[in-house]
Amino acid sequence: MRIEEELKLDFKDVLIRPKRSTLKSRAEVDLVREYRFRHSPHGFRGVPVIAANMDSVGTLPMARALTAQGMGIALHKHHSVPALVDFFRELSEERLRLVYYSLGILKADQEKLVAFVQRLGKHRPDAPLNLCIDVANGYSQTFLDFVRRTRAAYPKATIMAGNVVTGEMVEELILSGVDVVKVGIGGGSVCTTRRVAGVGYPQLSAVIECADAAHGLGGHICSDGGCQFPGDVAKAFGGGADMVMLGGMLAGHDESEGVVRTLRGKKSMHFYGMSSREAMQKHSGAVAEYRASEGKSVEVPYRGPVAGTVQELLGGLRSACTYVGAKTLKELSKRTTFVRVSQQVNPMFG
Repeated sequence: MRIEEELKLDFKDVLIRPKRSTLKSRAEVDLVREYRFRHSPHGFRGVPVIAANMDSVGTLPMARALTAQGMGIALHKHHSVPALVDFFRELSEERLRLVYYSLGILKADQEKLVAFVQRLGKHRPDAPLNLCIDVANGYSQTFLDFVRRTRAAYPKATIMAGNVVTGEMVEELILSGVDVVKVGIGGGSVCTTRRVAGVGYPQLSAVIECADAAHGLGGHICSDGGCQFPGDVAKAFGGGADMVMLGGMLAGHDESEGVVRTLRGKKSMHFYGMSSREAMQKHSGAVAEYRASEGKSVEVPYRGPVAGTVQELLGGLRSACTYVGAKTLKELSKRTTFVRVSQQVNPMFG
């Protein structure tokens, strides 16, 4: 047993210090980023905010709405192959570069990917393939071996994989064929890993440390989890994240494909973690006897079309950039100075 005594920070522990700016308006800020990846020949061009691969977030309607705004999405892995092929045939190549096909490391996931690639190849053989290999514990050797086999099988694919929270594993994944490492354990709004397993890492420190490790090897990271407000997304980018993945912030919309309920006079929608009891019962029949649920189910306020949330989110990012004089999102991390605080907001009215 050992104890690390170095201070670790979460988004709630800091604010971004304002700096002199020559920008006249938020409209001058360019949020589009272009990336070339270490392994994949395909690049990324868009607003690097990615919808999470969750049942009520990573949906096809959400993909249509977000890619139209230049944003990305990791589709949840429970779509049928025919539905995915039809969707991939529908989008332009530019928008397809913003969409990630999600999979786990089970045999069934591998077989489904093979079937998808073969079927899509009959219609669009040159379509870019973005893969999101998603597991709760990115430190297992089984996961690492799967990543290596996937890179060997799909040398031209863009691979995002995780989740991890430390620099040494980021480096291992990048050297094993990953282009974008997903960073974050336990910080999601409907994740209970920190309570159930006692495992996790403060998200801002994870982003800062993992970004440093990735960028030294020509890799990239995606901050996954921990964002409650647009300001948290700005802090993630300020800390060095190349992409930011959102779940709870994009839940509760028409594009979530959920049922709108009325509880005590207020409209709401159901939202749950993909390691929750509800998700495992829905997709696996039950919680396996050797494990515990590490997610929860909640009711979130119904928020109508996602366009309104997108405007608030991107508006907040532009505002953060103007406060520090960053003309582009790329400049934000270079111009960010974090100030440690004990309180972010005035709690008088909640």
